[in-house]
Amino acid sequence: MRDAYIIGAGQTPFGAMPDESYRSLFTTAYERAVDSVPNGIDDGEVDEAVVGSLGVGGRQLGLSGPAATEHLGLHGIPSSRIENACAASGYSVRQAVQAVKSGMADVAIGGGVEIMTDMSSDVTKYWLGVSGETEWERLTGTTFAGVYAQMASAYIDQYEATSEHLSMVAVKNHANGAKNPNAHLGFECSLDEAVGAPTVADPLNLYHCCPTSDGAAAVLVASEDVVGEYTDDPIRVAGVGAASERVGLFQRDTYTAISSSGKAGRSAYEEAGIEPDDLDFAEVHDCFAIAELLAYEDLGFCERGEAYRLLEDGATDLDGDLPVNASGGLKSKGHPIGATGAGQVAEAYKQLSGKAGDRQVEDATLGLTHNVGGSGGAAVVHVLEREVAR
Repeated sequence: MRDAYIIGAGQTPFGAMPDESYRSLFTTAYERAVDSVPNGIDDGEVDEAVVGSLGVGGRQLGLSGPAATEHLGLHGIPSSRIENACAASGYSVRQAVQAVKSGMADVAIGGGVEIMTDMSSDVTKYWLGVSGETEWERLTGTTFAGVYAQMASAYIDQYEATSEHLSMVAVKNHANGAKNPNAHLGFECSLDEAVGAPTVADPLNLYHCCPTSDGAAAVLVASEDVVGEYTDDPIRVAGVGAASERVGLFQRDTYTAISSSGKAGRSAYEEAGIEPDDLDFAEVHDCFAIAELLAYEDLGFCERGEAYRLLEDGATDLDGDLPVNASGGLKSKGHPIGATGAGQVAEAYKQLSGKAGDRQVEDATLGLTHNVGGSGGAAVVHVLEREVAR
């Protein structure tokens, strides 16, 4: 198996973009990825494309991979769509990495796109709900906010965390997102504002929930055989892990952990030959504030029930020991379902390339991305490493 490297990555702004289509958004993300390749790349050098998308609103469910890539000048290459709910493009990056590692491609695109803001809230709830257990969750009226509220309630009951700690996640991520020009909700908020926001699904309030967004992201992956043609400062895909879990929350052994995240994280660490303490930063899937707390524990950043201490100590702040969601996370940066995972990798690429601007993590050489589908039915983790110049 060959080593795989990220040679470029780009994304659109995330937000409400009524004048854009999924084709125009993906084209912009791809063009930005191409522009980020240090030594440049021609369209004819791309061997394969994998596009993540849920297909919110039912648009182009069939052949959405070729439909997204047909405007890129990539006619004739294998182009496919992968759907794994909110983890769709995390898995598309994984598939691109696999294509490169296996020798089936020297250069592959892993990316994603979603348009979510052109529908009513009721329709959006429907399309979000299809990523939960259909018969016993969505068709009985349970929303994703309701599912994560059950997880938050169980967690607060079991451990010493409070709803104020959920608000601390929002404050941290909004502070980071305010430094990110691509963020959907790029503004700061105070703890009082985050604590006093209207309830959505008790104990979750408005500031504990990410927005629904439009957007796209694309990642260019190259093999060790050709990476030198594109960059002198390669970002190696040091480890990849993926796992699944029962789709329905009610089917699981616990509400206070996401086992797919833990399994994916352990697999990625093992392949990379690292421990969680070696990481310089992480982008984790904070669709709801409780999800970030669970990620701290599932990924081994702390012991069970101790996630709130990382917030209190400032460990996950931008200037902390392990900055988490320097991009603003899903909470502030936004959550276009099919683009989120690739967007995390694009942020990690910027951090490891030293091009993250005001939110740059100092001396970042090893980062992690963590992308979850639904309430944990799927998860994928990438460990990325900046290598010294060749």
